[in-house]
Amino acid sequence: MAAARSRSGSAAATAISARDVAVRFETEAGQVTALEDVSFDVEAGSIVTMLGPSGCGKSTLLRAIADLVEISEGGIQVFGRRPEDARRARDFAFVFQDSTLLPWRSAIENVRLPLEVGQAGVTVEQHAEPEELLALVGLQGRENALPHELSGGMRQRVAIARALVCRPRVLLMDEPFGALDEINRDNLNEELRRIWEETGITIMFVTHSIPEAAYLGQKVLVLSAHPGRVREFVEIDLPIDRKLAVRDTVEFIKITARLRKLLEPV
Repeated sequence: MAAARSRSGSAAATAISARDVAVRFETEAGQVTALEDVSFDVEAGSIVTMLGPSGCGKSTLLRAIADLVEISEGGIQVFGRRPEDARRARDFAFVFQDSTLLPWRSAIENVRLPLEVGQAGVTVEQHAEPEELLALVGLQGRENALPHELSGGMRQRVAIARALVCRPRVLLMDEPFGALDEINRDNLNEELRRIWEETGITIMFVTHSIPEAAYLGQKVLVLSAHPGRVREFVEIDLPIDRKLAVRDTVEFIKITARLRKLLEPV
């Protein structure tokens, strides 16, 4: 279940560690610094959300952790491994804003896809059963549905199940619910916290929504822009087993007000 999660305040393993990370890109107009001097630690079994103004480097940072973007300075480790080694070991999985499902494959066939790609490195003991994962994300009975037969929220559930099939230790999520309507988004927020409770996986989640960041996260990594830097790593003092109704409380409103203040230009 969630053995890696520290609820008692005892020391927990570090899932993701970033030290003095900088990312620079060469463009026709010259060098652009997307991230500068970024340092933080994410505890194993925790949910950390990432918030910041557009262009502050949130997605770039997530992609650097996933070995999709090369860092220019500093270092990142995922459970003590370099991102490249963690990727090869399938320590993490990535969920994008678009579900990126193959339209000609059913839901269950899309979930099975990672087991067919580089399958020589995945043993039976290392992967979860696709049928069980579709049930976990609430899609039992829709295994044979094609993507066009599913709603946007259902397609994202399939994408989450696919990400979990190789039993990653870390789930990296880049605005996965950003294109959904508010009702679907709220439902998937609750579903994601339930999945986190049941699996104990470490989650790092990028969002532009202040309420979503506060509701999902145990901590919120707030970035400032030009270049992207850590503005503050905010502890969210809310119950672990929270429900959507917590957003109507005074405590929640105070938290979102503080996050909103941190997003103001300095």
